[in-house]
Amino acid sequence: MRTSATGARAPRITDVAALAGVSPGTASKALNGTGSLRAETRDRVREAARQLGFTPDSRGRSLSSGRSYAVGLITTDSSGRFSIPVMTGAEDALSAGELMLLLCDTRDDPLRERHYLRTLAARRVDGLIVTGRRTEPREPVQVGVPVVYAFNPSTDPEDMSVVVDDRDGAVQAVQHLLGLGRRRIVHLTGPQRHRSAGDRAAGVVEAAGSALAAEPWFGEWSERLGRQGLDLALRRVPDLDAVVCGSDQIARGVCDRLRELGRSVPGEVAVTGFDNWPVMAEASRPPLTTVDLELTELGRRAAQLLIDAIDGRPHRGLLRLPTRLVARASTLGE
Repeated sequence: MRTSATGARAPRITDVAALAGVSPGTASKALNGTGSLRAETRDRVREAARQLGFTPDSRGRSLSSGRSYAVGLITTDSSGRFSIPVMTGAEDALSAGELMLLLCDTRDDPLRERHYLRTLAARRVDGLIVTGRRTEPREPVQVGVPVVYAFNPSTDPEDMSVVVDDRDGAVQAVQHLLGLGRRRIVHLTGPQRHRSAGDRAAGVVEAAGSALAAEPWFGEWSERLGRQGLDLALRRVPDLDAVVCGSDQIARGVCDRLRELGRSVPGEVAVTGFDNWPVMAEASRPPLTTVDLELTELGRRAAQLLIDAIDGRPHRGLLRLPTRLVARASTLGE
């Protein structure tokens, strides 16, 4: 017999059915989301369950439906910098469908990834979200359940992938600076081999036009690159009035170096970052105008697409989501 934490008998499906005025079978269908029931019937049953504090038996639910009501999330992002916002958004969508999320960090190790895939398959997860810390396409995973790729797409164009629009984010940053009257712009960004660095640089070149005072500088995603890159940029463009940075780390280094040189931000030089990483963007002096990747929304959309696929409505191809410019003091002043 199921009992509550106080020792009293826990409410059963028959109690919910009696309160809602339906049969136990109808109550079960309403709570499991199965069957062809009217919306008002489902709502009445769910309200009765809420009033009684009824919690469905997940084992019985799984046996009756043939589903585990669990979804795996595979990530290569050990630091959580990108995967945690994605996971947060995914959980928002999955919890609405009463699905549980199982997080597996592969640490970028192929052997560990294969182990987790086997483990999740043994648990009979209903689907899988695959994500990571880079935007380069990755080889698809071989599993027998629906899969959605988030942030880093699959190399198979038939797979469902949800990515951010890095290029458009850079365009937004440059247009913001042009709107403020900046006309001597330089761009400092990460390694040229990284797809995100290339996409962001392409957006800067596209939007800046003749206002781009030098070819983009590629280096590393670090504050050191911001400081050293700024020195190199000033030698070639001593009258630069804006620096578009490929990451918040780079932008923070630029701001620190400008302060050391006695150059005011944004009075003399406006600075923009990329990623809207709070530990960098909000703690910078001054706080950074930056591009938010909207990773929580990306995770939410990926989970919604996965739910559709699990329910027999699969989507195919690449979905590119917009980014959002967040304007702060590094371009607008106090």
